[in-house]
Amino acid sequence: MSPTVLESGPYRFFFFSSDRNEPPHIHVERDEKLAKFWLAPIREAYNYGFKPNELIRISAVIGENEQALLRARREYFNRDSGSSGQER
Repeated sequence: MSPTVLESGPYRFFFFSSDRNEPPHIHVERDEKLAKFWLAPIREAYNYGFKPNELIRISAVIGENEQALLRARREYFNRDSGSSGQER
C-alpha cells in the first residue's frame, strides 16, 4: 500500500506502509520517474530519472509542505497503534 499524501502539479508524494521503521522520508513519482527524499533535514536519498532542475523543484515543494508530510506520516503509522503521536 502506498498512500498519496500530497499531489502538486505532476508530482505524487507518498510513502509505503512498509516504511514504518525507516527515518522519516517521502517518495515522489511522475510518469516513470521516482525519487526518495529524507525529511528533517530534506535531502535526496535516490533518484531514478528526474533531471536536476526537477529535483530542485521537488525539494522546494517538500520544503513548503514538510510539516504536513511529517504529520501525515505520523498519523498514518500511529493510526492502529493507539499511541500518543510518537513514531516507533
